[in-house]
Amino acid sequence: MFDETIAISVRDLVVGFGEHTVIDHLSLDVRAGEIIGLVGASGGGKSVLMRTLIGLLPKRGGDIVFQNAEGVQLARRGVLFQQGALFSALNARQNIQFPLRESAHLSSALLDEIANAKLEMVGLSAEDGDKFPAELSGGMTKRVALARALALDPALLFLDEPTSGLDPIAAGEFDALIKTLQRTLRFTVFMITHDLNSLAAVCDRVAALADGRIVALGPLSTVLASDHPWVRAYFHGARAQMLHLEAN
Repeated sequence: MFDETIAISVRDLVVGFGEHTVIDHLSLDVRAGEIIGLVGASGGGKSVLMRTLIGLLPKRGGDIVFQNAEGVQLARRGVLFQQGALFSALNARQNIQFPLRESAHLSSALLDEIANAKLEMVGLSAEDGDKFPAELSGGMTKRVALARALALDPALLFLDEPTSGLDPIAAGEFDALIKTLQRTLRFTVFMITHDLNSLAAVCDRVAALADGRIVALGPLSTVLASDHPWVRAYFHGARAQMLHLEAN
């Protein structure tokens, strides 16, 4: 029976390309209302896993259940891709309106009202909505992309490296924004990140992906105690020690 406290249930998931298996019988539960951070080596399958969860890649085996519906049928989901992935020919407001135009028949006035409200929600102004992607800073691009991901008021939000390319101050502000919005709007967040500070500041739990499977899962303190070789190298290397993760 489906557990109503679980937003995403993955069982024995297999994903691959040709003869290469990337995700190898992976199982994972994402709890409703949590922010879970996924970490793994570059090329280790993090983005492949997320793209499979949102229906962009086919699976070879296993099951994915989203709130008691098959993943391909899931409604009210939002996705923030790496670098924002805004449409360069549309201004910020039009980018935010894009999923609304695809899924609902709304007047231009109502579309503008919703887009302006989403801009304000992520700390931007209605005037910023007139700017095109080339006119936006890196931080503004991320915020517009987040506003677009929230356009349909999703129950699930997928974030792929949301702070990549941002300076430490902007990254910290973006982390705080995600945390505030998640607490206020009560959605579930599945976040891929290599940002160790984000893991400590934002995530309720952390999942470590290695060898195609989840090899450590739990609060950051639990994952830090894992004896898996990749997990130890990632979290206890010189870079991690500089961030004082153990102290957090």
